[in-house]
Amino acid sequence: MVDNSVAVVPTRKRFHLNRRAKTIVISAFIGAIIVAVFVSGMIITDDMVAANFAEKNLPPSFGHLFGTDWLGRDMFLRTIKGLSISITVGTVASAASAVIATIIGIIAATGSRWLDSFINWFIDLVMGVPHLVLLILISFVCGKGLTGLLVGITCTHWCSLARLIRAEVLQIRTQQYIGVSRRLGHSSGWILIHHILPHMVPQFIIGIVLLFPHAILHESSLSFLGFGLPPEQPAVGIILAESMKYLSSGMWWLAVFPGALLVLIVVLFEKLGDNLKTIVDPYSANE
Repeated sequence: MVDNSVAVVPTRKRFHLNRRAKTIVISAFIGAIIVAVFVSGMIITDDMVAANFAEKNLPPSFGHLFGTDWLGRDMFLRTIKGLSISITVGTVASAASAVIATIIGIIAATGSRWLDSFINWFIDLVMGVPHLVLLILISFVCGKGLTGLLVGITCTHWCSLARLIRAEVLQIRTQQYIGVSRRLGHSSGWILIHHILPHMVPQFIIGIVLLFPHAILHESSLSFLGFGLPPEQPAVGIILAESMKYLSSGMWWLAVFPGALLVLIVVLFEKLGDNLKTIVDPYSANE
């Protein structure tokens, strides 16, 4: 008797990540890098970046990855510490800008018509002035330093997000469940707290992340021009400003490595913001 049964060979199931899962993994990796840079900068003490004239003007090596400056300070440690300061300033300023943008956007969308027109006109006015010029003016009026820097960045980076929040609120107000809630007797304040604000949380978080690259670049620009942090702070803008006078003598590493690391952090934050938008977008859930 012939056995016609066919042996079934079990196939190994391939592990596959959809687009959202890949985005979460990439976002976690980027976030880990940024946190590592921030924590490392906080751990570095002033003694570790103190002057050491016995090792001044050294080119990049295994002992000093970014070389040393004219005072013998390790440029790698100074750059990491400066980036942690820049990340702190950028995070505080972008968070404050996001709060202002959320408040103004909601007021414009839920207020009267003349108030909405006035807010849109004021946003056009602020966006019509070049950011750097307005930042310098506000920083100078506030006495420069950390206070002027934070106030300047906060007061100039909320406009685009405010318009986005306004558009989102206007769209939410036209939804059917908002009308049902009104017919059930709920007040405008109750609808704002229970229906509108929860929808603004993802926009608020993404807004902070996307505002950060602009904040940190403008912080470095103001510090580079002398209107930002004081010279004793090892911020990246100050490091770049100090290195300009030594580039002609061939000490290229003083500007190249700090500038490249600053650009890398900014690109990582921008990539993180784009990934967060993909995660929040419901249409990308099953891609």
